[in-house]
Amino acid sequence: MKRYKLFWSIVKRSSFDKVIYTFIINLFIVALLIMLVEPEIHTYGEGLWYTFVACSTIGFGDFAAVTLIGRILTVYMAIHEILMVAILPGVVVSYYMEVIHRREQESVTMFLDKLERLPELSREELEEISKKVKKIKAV
Repeated sequence: MKRYKLFWSIVKRSSFDKVIYTFIINLFIVALLIMLVEPEIHTYGEGLWYTFVACSTIGFGDFAAVTLIGRILTVYMAIHEILMVAILPGVVVSYYMEVIHRREQESVTMFLDKLERLPELSREELEEISKKVKKIKAV
């Protein structure tokens, strides 16, 4: 549950939630339009199923778009879904890279601050700095 909350907070901070909401709304609207224009799709459930299958690129083959509008809507939803799936990992990775960079900057700033106050530091703090320097050299 904690990971879900973290993931959702990243999605919200990056405003990617708007893309997800847009996709969901488009899914339902396109399902309705597919139901209206495709002769073999008679119910909204079938339209929704067809749209989901088209978006997930599974393509079971139980329904196929035969009209020009149906095919255009299918391509639209497939591209929308592919872009959404392609962009989401980039958003999450970018966020994590930013967090890691900030932590590194904070660590470097604290380290430099301690170096500036070297004469004022206690023996324990000096030993801690020495360990960090040795650790950095080892990397």
